[in-house]
Order: sequence, then C-alpha cells, then structure tokens
Amino acid sequence: MPPALSSTSHFTRNLKQFLGRQPTSILHRTPWRPPVAVAGDGIYIDLEDGRRVIDAVGGAAVTSIGNGHPKVIQAIKDQMDKVSYVYNMQLSNVPAEKLAKELVDSGHGAFELCGFASGGSEAMESVMKLARQYYVETGQSQRTNFIGRQLSFHGNTLGTLSLAYHPTRRAPYVAIMNDVNFHHVSPAYAKRFKRPDETEEHYVERLRQELEDKFLELGPDTIIGFVAETVVGATTGVVPAPRGYFKAMKSVCEKYGALFILDEVMSGMGRMGTLHAWESFGDNAAPDIQAVAKGLGGGYASIGAILMSKRVADGIRDQSGFWKHGHTYQAHPLSCAAALAVQEVIRSGNLLENIRNQGAYLAKLLNEKLRGPSSLAAPFTFDVRGGGGFWAIEFDFSCPKAAQLDFNGEKFAMLVQARALENGLIVMGMTGGANVEGTQGDHIILAPAYNVTKEEIEAIISILVRSVEQILKEYTKGGN
Repeated sequence: MPPALSSTSHFTRNLKQFLGRQPTSILHRTPWRPPVAVAGDGIYIDLEDGRRVIDAVGGAAVTSIGNGHPKVIQAIKDQMDKVSYVYNMQLSNVPAEKLAKELVDSGHGAFELCGFASGGSEAMESVMKLARQYYVETGQSQRTNFIGRQLSFHGNTLGTLSLAYHPTRRAPYVAIMNDVNFHHVSPAYAKRFKRPDETEEHYVERLRQELEDKFLELGPDTIIGFVAETVVGATTGVVPAPRGYFKAMKSVCEKYGALFILDEVMSGMGRMGTLHAWESFGDNAAPDIQAVAKGLGGGYASIGAILMSKRVADGIRDQSGFWKHGHTYQAHPLSCAAALAVQEVIRSGNLLENIRNQGAYLAKLLNEKLRGPSSLAAPFTFDVRGGGGFWAIEFDFSCPKAAQLDFNGEKFAMLVQARALENGLIVMGMTGGANVEGTQGDHIILAPAYNVTKEEIEAIISILVRSVEQILKEYTKGGN
C-alpha cells in the first residue's frame, strides 16, 4: 500500500506513482491502474490490498441492490443451465420475453414495445436509430435533426457525444463528430441559470420558448425529436428539472409532430425512488421513447432497454414490422435473467420505499453536516439536491472566504474523491457543471444501493464529511 500522507495533493501524485508501477495489460480509463476489487458484499467491496471500502455511488449509479445478492446469483446460474446464448435475429428467449413484458407493463400505458441493448450508450444509439426509422417508415424522411441540451451526457459513442453537449468530453473528437444533425438548447438548471428577476414558471416558459424558436429556426418538419436526461447525471451533478419543464418541452414536440425522448440510463429504474424517473415529477410527461440501463441489471449483467410508446410502435408495425437495428448480444438470455431477478428483489423487498426514506435521511444529514452553522464546508456548499437514491453536493469557491484556499491547480471534487477512497469510501467527484463552457464547478455524487440501511447512510456521511473537511483544512493557506 502507498504510505499514509498528510496532503491529498501528495497522496494523489504518490497514488499515481505507486499504482502506475503495478503490472497491467489493460488500457485503463485513468493514468494509473486503479485499486483492484477482489470481492463484494452489499455496498462493501474488498480490495486487493486488504481494505474494505463502502461503495456509496454504486459504481456509476449502477448497483441498485449491491453485490452478491443470492437470488440474482441463483437466477443467473439457473439460466446458464438452460440456455446461455441465442442470437436474437434467429431465436428469442424466455427471460427476454418476460423482461420486455414487465418493462412495458411498468409504464401503465405509456409504453407498447421494448427493445434491448447491452448498456447505456448502446441504448441511446438505439433510441436515435429507432426515432429515425419511425419517420422514414411514416413518410417523413425529411426529419433529420435532433435537439439536445448543453451540459448533457448521453453516452461515449460518437453519435451520443454529438447528441449531448459536454465540451471537455467532446473535445478530442470534435473534428470527426457530426454537428450537422445535432443541435442544442440551454440546460434546465434553475439554481445556476434562472435569472434573479424570474419566477420558476417564467424560467420554464423561457426554456420552452427557446426550444420552440430552435424548431422554427431549423424547420419544424425537420426535427426528429427533443432529447433530455430526466435528471442530469454526472455532467452537472443530479440536476432535476424545474416544475412543469417536461410538460412544457413535450408540448413543443407535440405541436410540431416531433418525438419527446427521455434518457433515464442513470436516473431510471428506481434511482429517483420511482421506477421511471419521470414519474417523480408528477406531471404525466411520459416520453415517446425512453432509454434505461444501469439500474435495470444492477451491475449483475450488461443490459439496457429501449421503451417506446404505442405511436412509435404502430408506426413501425404498420410498415416494415421490425426494428432495423441490432447487436450480437442484444436480448442476451443471461443478462435478461439477471435483470428480471434484480427487479424482483426490488419489488418484493419494497426497496423503492426504502430508498425514498433513506434518501431523505441522507439529504437531511448532508444539509446538517455540510451546510449547518458549525460546518467548515458551509460557506462553500452551494447546493444539496436529488431524490430517492440519487444525490449530489455542489461546491462553489467564488465567495470571499475562498480566497483563503489554494488547491494547487487541482480540482476540489477530485481531491475529495481521492481522500474519501483513502478513508474507505467510494464517491464520484466531477467538475465542470457550473457554466455552459464546462470549465467551472465541483460536485460529489452519491447513489447508494436501494437496500442501504440507516446505519450505512450514517457511515457514508461521516466519512464523506470528514474527507471534505480534511481537504479544506489542508488546502487553507498557511494551514497544516
């Protein structure tokens, strides 16, 4: 293990050096080999170096019921004994058919058909292709444009990077991306972008008008659809839209015959305390097409799904009658069996109610410990936001007191993430959501498993607050 160090700046550099010396044949997503997990039990993960850490963010808001659940493990084993793989253009399979029906029924009339993918990025690529196919088959092939939002994220393929707009993630690939058919309007982020003289209602109307103006600018009959994350994930840090926003955006799509499309890869399948995140807003703004992934399989298998309304389903069934898109591992029997078992565990254990309750407790503790009058972090804690099992803390260092701090060119959120790991906690630190250029802002995301307990919530907050305060103390000018 690397030696205990007094400064996270030193810790980060030494961690890179230490882990960088470890042999690996993987081209990792970090400049060094990350710590290696060897076992998992619920929200706890055992590392190769002997430490046990708490996973407070479910990897990337994936593990909805934690690791090692016996019912899911048994379901995968049972399916392996029956059939491990079939190619979905030749044969369907029982768990795929059952899972599709369960997902369609879960929308209570919002959905008619389901398709499968192997993960979130693939699901969103599939959504775009399905939407285009719908218009080709209904005689509207002039519709070639998508409208997304700034500071959004829809995946790491070239297509989804084009649909989304996060400057730093797009930067290396701009020269080979398609910016002809992808257009963007403002994010729905009232805390940052609502004008001081605006009510929430006026802010929503401004965004609605901006979307309509974009339709008119491009030509209303050229728009395939408007695409948004129901709750923005990593780019801005768990930002729910203001009241009435989705109903307003959907009204523009309906006015001009375009599709209203929601990306619930990160926020869906129970993460917000309702099975579909749009249900948590209470305005009945069900989408024409929706993508889900992470919480669907809970990390037990790679799977995503595409849900479509009767309008879209009928448009294709009445013409070719089939989806002109697919991948080798689409509707994989083992993945579908795992997802079915995960959803059964959530349902039978009443875990959506549990995560709503535990999420409310988590938010209460965050506000007390990070925004309370005695908190060292209070002057810099800009916002605590979220719902269900999806929360973020945004920090802001533009206040006068921040002049006492010097992070030596490093990002606060990343320093906290590194220190939290040193202290035995996995969180997600992200930067760049405070301005549309993606150059400002620090936030920490928490997304614990839905079966998390009150005691585990208390442990998560205790370690996180300690980590935040350690960084603030160590990077105060003249401090130790």
